Amino acid sequence: MQRAAGDTPPFTVRLATDVRKRVVRLASRKGMSVSEAIRQAIERWAEEEEATGSPYATLADVIGVVHGGDPERSTATGRRFARLLADGRNRSERDPR
Repeated sequence: MQRAAGDTPPFTVRLATDVRKRVVRLASRKGMSVSEAIRQAIERWAEEEEATGSPYATLADVIGVVHGGDPERSTATGRRFARLLADGRNRSERDPR
């Protein structure tokens, strides 16, 4: 059961002076109390964090959607990388700086 804001126990938050001034200014501009502005910000943050879920859940709607590219691109990458390292080593032995 959700209680009205006035019925909840207080929760103390320390803010840097500049952040506090910004919150006061923005709350005043929106015509709300500082407490209400902070409550809304915390609720929005909590909803976003809870909605994030796992990386799979975040990307589930796009997995398998992208097709294309060279299917042979990743073939023998280990051998190619080893060859690049060997070529670099050989080059540095011939041309010491």
